[in-house]
Amino acid sequence: MNSVISGVWALLVGIVLIMLGNGMHFTLIGLRGGIEGFSAAELAIVTSGYFVGFLSGAQLTPKLIRRVGHVRVFAALGSFMSAGLIAFPLAADPWAWTVLRIVIGFCMSGVYVTAESWLNNASTNETRGTVLSAYMIAQTLGIIGAQGLLMLGDAGTSVLFIGASILVSVSFAPILLSATPVPAAEVSRPMPLRKLFVSSPLGTVGIFLLGTVYATQSGMGAVYGTEIGLSATQIATFIATLFAGALVLQYPIGWLSDRLDRRLLILVAAVIGGVSGVLGWFSGGGFWLLTISAFFAGGVTAPLYALFLAYTNDFLEAEDMAAASGGLVFTFGLGAIVGPLATGWAMQHAGAGAFWLFMSGTFGAIGLYALYRMTQRAGVPVDETDSYLGILPTSSPVALEAASAWAIDQAEQEAEDDQPEAQSS
Repeated sequence: MNSVISGVWALLVGIVLIMLGNGMHFTLIGLRGGIEGFSAAELAIVTSGYFVGFLSGAQLTPKLIRRVGHVRVFAALGSFMSAGLIAFPLAADPWAWTVLRIVIGFCMSGVYVTAESWLNNASTNETRGTVLSAYMIAQTLGIIGAQGLLMLGDAGTSVLFIGASILVSVSFAPILLSATPVPAAEVSRPMPLRKLFVSSPLGTVGIFLLGTVYATQSGMGAVYGTEIGLSATQIATFIATLFAGALVLQYPIGWLSDRLDRRLLILVAAVIGGVSGVLGWFSGGGFWLLTISAFFAGGVTAPLYALFLAYTNDFLEAEDMAAASGGLVFTFGLGAIVGPLATGWAMQHAGAGAFWLFMSGTFGAIGLYALYRMTQRAGVPVDETDSYLGILPTSSPVALEAASAWAIDQAEQEAEDDQPEAQSS
């Protein structure tokens, strides 16, 4: 383990720093937007802008890398992202913020593609699972830590935006100084949505709905906290709890995923998310009840993403998994664009509590569709499923393809291990 991490430590440190800056800016948008008097609907458009950029970056960055190389792309994206973060307090207008968010979303998606290409190149079949797991933990810790940094300044000034920009700028130093040349990123063309749906209706519909939930949590959580009158410290704690839940629940859900019918586990996780949403709505703004609701609602969101990926792969041939990964990222991105817009409109017309009602209803839709699909097709036997790896919703197609390759390797290794046992018996 230590020897594996020692080879990629600089990249992991850089990712933590990037996530500190990016995580700060996500929450700052809600805090500063409230101070500037932006409505929930306006902030929803700003939030969706990030995911428009993110989806575009996932498609275009591999082409840029092939043209000019990883290092130049990485440095350019970092420069634009750092500049964009500083510009927010200089242009306090919803439409200007939307443009800035599109730029930052594009840059962040490109950063993921580039970093994950380096990680994948630095891994072997034996170490890929460990490296990807460490990468996902680094991302989550960075987002959680970012919420603590928000308590060090005033969202009404430029200080926190400048701090986020500095963190992003500094993050590229350990990466660029230690990175070795790698082949150009090769991302498979996404599988057409129709073919993806035919292969796995639950995976396609489920990951679209989950995209709406994730974007609502990460983008509209601070807006919700501002509208119900939480302090900046309480809002930061609330957002941190959403991601802390994912960090805690990822392993037990993953462990169960390799031992139970994944559709049943999807159903149970969706029910937990739906009940958490109802609990949050009934909390009446009580902070500790909100925190409990956030822990479980956020805690099942990231594992559900990995579950949908693993479940979809269970019904695919190995050669189709890479293309399906791209299709799932695209489908999730579409949901992430729609989610904040729908939530912002609902909050504008029905009050802040619509934040929880939208999430609860969407989790409920995921659970009901999983239950329906269980009546339409037989499940894959547990001993024939691919291994689960805790991929986060922020991952690019590069990480998803690497995770699929790791799952195939694990399945082949398990099959080889079972042969001697069968022969001996």
